[in-house]
Amino acid sequence: MTRHDHPRSTYRLQIRAGFDLFAAADQVQYLRDLGADWVYLSPVLEAEPGSDHGYDVVDHSRVDPARGGAAGLDALSEKAHGADLGVLVDIVPNHVGVATPKASTWWWDLLTHGRDSKYADAFDIDWAAGGGKVLLPVLGEPAGPDGRIEGLEVVDGELHYYDNVYPIAPGTLGDAADDAAAVHARQNYELVHWKRADTDLNYRRFFAVNTLAGIRVEEGWVFDESHAEIGRWFREGLVDGLRVDHPDGLADPGGYLDRLAALTGGAHVLVEKILEGDERLPEDWATDGTTGYDALADLDRVFVDPRGAAALDGLDSRLRADDDSAHSPADGDARASDEAVDWQRMILGTKRGIADGILGSEIRRLARLVSDDGRADEQVVDALAELAAAFPVYRSYLPQGADQLARAAEVATESRPDLAEVIARVVAVLADEAHPASVRFQQTSGMVMAKGVEDTAFYRYSRLATLTEVGADPAEFSLTPAEFHARQQARLAERPFGMTTLSTHDTKRSADVRSRITVLSEIGDEWTATLERLRDLAPIGDGPFENILWQSVVGAWPASRQRLHDYAEKASREASTSTTWTDRTAEAEAFEERMHAAIDAVFDHEEVRHEIERIVDVVRAPGRSNSLGLALLQLTGPGSPDVYQGGELWDHSLVDPDNRREVDFALRRRLLDQVAAGETPPVDETGAAKLLVTHRALTLRRDRPELFTRYGALPVFGDQVDSAVAADRGGALTIATRLPVALEQAGGWGDTVVLVQGRRWRDVLTGRVHEGGRLRLADVLDTYPVALLVPAEEQ
Repeated sequence: MTRHDHPRSTYRLQIRAGFDLFAAADQVQYLRDLGADWVYLSPVLEAEPGSDHGYDVVDHSRVDPARGGAAGLDALSEKAHGADLGVLVDIVPNHVGVATPKASTWWWDLLTHGRDSKYADAFDIDWAAGGGKVLLPVLGEPAGPDGRIEGLEVVDGELHYYDNVYPIAPGTLGDAADDAAAVHARQNYELVHWKRADTDLNYRRFFAVNTLAGIRVEEGWVFDESHAEIGRWFREGLVDGLRVDHPDGLADPGGYLDRLAALTGGAHVLVEKILEGDERLPEDWATDGTTGYDALADLDRVFVDPRGAAALDGLDSRLRADDDSAHSPADGDARASDEAVDWQRMILGTKRGIADGILGSEIRRLARLVSDDGRADEQVVDALAELAAAFPVYRSYLPQGADQLARAAEVATESRPDLAEVIARVVAVLADEAHPASVRFQQTSGMVMAKGVEDTAFYRYSRLATLTEVGADPAEFSLTPAEFHARQQARLAERPFGMTTLSTHDTKRSADVRSRITVLSEIGDEWTATLERLRDLAPIGDGPFENILWQSVVGAWPASRQRLHDYAEKASREASTSTTWTDRTAEAEAFEERMHAAIDAVFDHEEVRHEIERIVDVVRAPGRSNSLGLALLQLTGPGSPDVYQGGELWDHSLVDPDNRREVDFALRRRLLDQVAAGETPPVDETGAAKLLVTHRALTLRRDRPELFTRYGALPVFGDQVDSAVAADRGGALTIATRLPVALEQAGGWGDTVVLVQGRRWRDVLTGRVHEGGRLRLADVLDTYPVALLVPAEEQ
């Protein structure tokens, strides 16, 4: 077999010190036997010491020694290519890690020499706003009036602030070696109180992460130096494709992708781009597609029962109306309303909160760029924050996307008519693609969207946790099979080599957790009663959050006590309704005590544990049916499907870092050997049935690509037509069960049939042969809730 330019599928591996490139190389044969076409690696350039994700790159010039180094990449590449697998690597062009300044050559040099540093232009710094210094928000307490900072001292020619180490510029130590405050005053940086990051920070970051400093990859020499090692990978044939992290943070994403194409010889490139609604990737981008969150949203929703919306909306409305906490509806949460929460209203509020809060320094910098005198006029700040909150997509790419700016202006003006004149003046500047403020706004709007929606509103919007996933619009409750088929056909036509995914290192809940939670759309009344009992037994005091928390517990069960405590803490603080990461009020502390007590009650309180286990028993089997259907539709659907590490078995993971836990590949190898030997495992707790589906679908797709050249819906007729979704992929037929609870309540498939060509078909999952024409689903789906059929005479 000869490797090809585009992957027919990928398998994502999280590379870290505990599972380095050599360890990944050891799993290549397993991936090959599973059916994967390419191996897909998380970032491998040198990252912050101890980083388990790799997105905090500190040195672009080499593969991380802690992750196996250059020798490890050589070994992985040799093994993969020897097994006819391609290699896809995640890269991070937008920012570098600066948590440990000495670990980053560029950042250390910048702090040492300031504007005279070779790397002064590599970082996006507003020197004037910092008085000629880089402001570093690291102090636990503000400096004293005399500049004294508790914990600051000179040690071996460096400034130490407790465990943090900073350089001392040449010639600035002088006779002040015993006076740390005096030395500090002479440096090219200033250590400031951490809260000033919200208002005064003068370097661009990744979102609101102070320890990830943005770099100006639009500058030719910055691109060349930060991509020299990446270029070597392609010159030496080590790597076949790239995944580009967060292109929306770049000043010129399209130009960057053109340079990347030139560097790699037009290799397969994917972009981590979140598309909103009917938004499409810019046609002139040199990319094969996104990393698949848009596909994830469609796949999830075809399994959601539209009839469940009323019950779940009613529950959500009552929880918000009955909530006796003192949250103001001004935050966009609609807590005081007895109507279903309005998603657009909610995110307008949460995004504005982000623009005013943790990203306030970014908005103020925009205001300085808009002004004629370099000062941040408060009305302009207000208008920019309102525009960022109203922006309907992550960013525009002017001149494309000018309509998005116009839409934001309309919404902002309607919301704030008192700012109409200022908004119009600001929009005129932002519409000029050559203006620095326009470029900067395009880089900033995505930050506001990500933090305000993904990391805030997704933890507040509680009607069904399946819907609050990266890249999704929670206001869209479900898709009919016809709507789903139409979107699949569009995906095949527009980006046939784009990635599709179900779980990633960034998803809020794994595919199997979501599949189990999806069942709640079929049993809304029963879930309502269950939640009320849980709230009585283990009250927390925030109804909407309790709904999200208990759904997640049910989706992930069984889970360790620590995993659930960690999830609850992160989810509640991200929601920032009853507690936050930073403002530790007495009320917040009391809330968290109740919350953690509720989690403990799952393990220690007999009635609470019984309630959880009872509802899990109700949703477990239909959840597995949903999981198998979801997996099969993704693995056989348009695009290039990715399997996130370990996801070939049941994976009930929650948000990171829970979803980055160690994978038991030895177990998967044993089960794969059994499946490959012809065993037909039951749909049980082992997850072997999911591995069977994954193995047979990936292998067929890799070895018989001619069976996956088109997409057409297969007609379904009969009493249970709503419970089936079926498609012809060009010779391979995919059939999946949806709405399994309704199907069981109806007594099964009855006379329901799928119309196919009148030939004999073999199910590659069971080996059974079926006569074509009218396929009775009661026969085809009597072993598994899914089937993958191929022409029998071709076997």
